[in-house]
Amino acid sequence: MKNLKKYLLASLVSLSIISCSEDSIPVANDVTLEFNNTFGATTIVLGDATSTDATVNTSAEGQVHHFEELKYVISNIRLINAEGNEFAYNTQNLDEGATVVNQSKPETLQYVLTNIPTADYTQIKFGLGVKSDLNTLNEESFPIFYAAAGENDTEMHWEWGTGYRFTKIEGFYGADNADLSIHTGSTLDEDPNGGEAYVQGVNAYRDITLDLTTNAEVGSSSPKITIKADFDKLLSAATNTITLSSNNATPSIHHAGNMVLVVDNIGGNGDTDINGMFSIESVEN
Repeated sequence: MKNLKKYLLASLVSLSIISCSEDSIPVANDVTLEFNNTFGATTIVLGDATSTDATVNTSAEGQVHHFEELKYVISNIRLINAEGNEFAYNTQNLDEGATVVNQSKPETLQYVLTNIPTADYTQIKFGLGVKSDLNTLNEESFPIFYAAAGENDTEMHWEWGTGYRFTKIEGFYGADNADLSIHTGSTLDEDPNGGEAYVQGVNAYRDITLDLTTNAEVGSSSPKITIKADFDKLLSAATNTITLSSNNATPSIHHAGNMVLVVDNIGGNGDTDINGMFSIESVEN
């Protein structure tokens, strides 16, 4: 009888501990996305034409280049849990679910997702750029993102259109430090049916899908997911090998065909490549 009482008491204590432990796990917590912009394994340092500190890269075609400015838009973020369920993070609200990553501003290299439901997450999806139904310079609907994309020299608004730039890269290439200026974003075309309104031209938005190296355990912990963006793939990706010249290195003479080559390299082509330049560097629970 004494042994039975001891067993029952031990069982009650165990159940109590489990119950208290489960009760102490919050229903939601934060997830931090950290972006590490690199050339290969080296984190990029920006610099002007004469900089001796800027990170220098060499393309597959042997072109030496470095960046003075590096910015891109991340939006439409979704986390997929171990059961395959998708949690969409403010995907229709640019103010609360999109950000401009700016290599010159360290505070923009981390983006905190708040109130993520408790679960083990195995995958992350996000957009490079802004999907077409939100890609208008709508200051009234999204004043915070509009300001972040337009103020403080970010200049992620197209001057001639109604949408956002998705990436903005300025730098130098070659022995004479020729100007490197590559901007991407969706374009508008004239209505082929003769209407006055413009229609979607090139859709430069790309959806990125990354498998996490370790489950992000949201609950009692608030994980940090470090995402590597390897800009070596800007010119030297499996999809396209690009040689810079006066025909494709400045936005004033860009045409849609040249831009798509860059977009497919860094954002993937949406078919055989859904990672683009991005990969998971680490998950810290």
